[in-house]
Amino acid sequence: MSFRLRNNGPIWLGEFTALTEAGFSNGCSCRLHGASSIVPDGFNLALHVGDEAELVNANRRQFAAALGVDAARFTTCAQVHGSKVVCVTEGLIGSGAVDFADTIADTDALITDLQNVPLLLFYADCVPVLLADTETGAVGLAHAGWRGSVEEIALKTVQMMCRHYGCNPEKMLAAIGPSIGSCCYEVDDKVLTAGAKYRECFTLKPNGKYHLDLWLMNRLQLEAAGLERGNIHCAATCTCDNRELFFSYRAELGKTGRMGVSICRR
Repeated sequence: MSFRLRNNGPIWLGEFTALTEAGFSNGCSCRLHGASSIVPDGFNLALHVGDEAELVNANRRQFAAALGVDAARFTTCAQVHGSKVVCVTEGLIGSGAVDFADTIADTDALITDLQNVPLLLFYADCVPVLLADTETGAVGLAHAGWRGSVEEIALKTVQMMCRHYGCNPEKMLAAIGPSIGSCCYEVDDKVLTAGAKYRECFTLKPNGKYHLDLWLMNRLQLEAAGLERGNIHCAATCTCDNRELFFSYRAELGKTGRMGVSICRR
């Protein structure tokens, strides 16, 4: 499997070896061995969940050190469960790195072709989609909850990378990070109606609700965008089922921290 958990000093993080071997720094943080005012010993990396900024930034510096990147260059956005994609230019480097007030507003995916600019987004069940083009070096990172997924944020992010950086989907790598699996993700008719285009991702339950497979939905979008099936890697790790390692918004009833997921062109 391309996804592995590794120990780096006091912290654990997940890594897609296919991306690493292609020259792209990447990592998915775990919840363990951090400092937090909202989750005991929690390695929370988000500034928007009521945690103390000083503690969050200390966790971010530790995460950056494990990835071998500069924490001051972390570039983040205020995620709103939409499908807006923003190109990170020189003037946006470091947005939200230490202060939520200067993060990129109302955005759920970032792309860049700049070197040494670690994109950083935040998750607690929603799907991280990491993208890297092996020819141009461009990278992308999307936050795909059910709303973003039915709005095809993964597809749109690939299309934006092709439009702005001349990426060839056949040369791109993609990774679907730890997130809620269909085993734990029950949704209602409202979500089914919104995602009707992806009916095969819904499985009817005896109670009249549905299990939703967001991993499959995002994989289908990546394939539709032109990526080779063998270049799409999935961690196949459910955050709700593994909440001893990961934050889970659903399992913890919304009162929890956020993992950070990052990708960077070296």
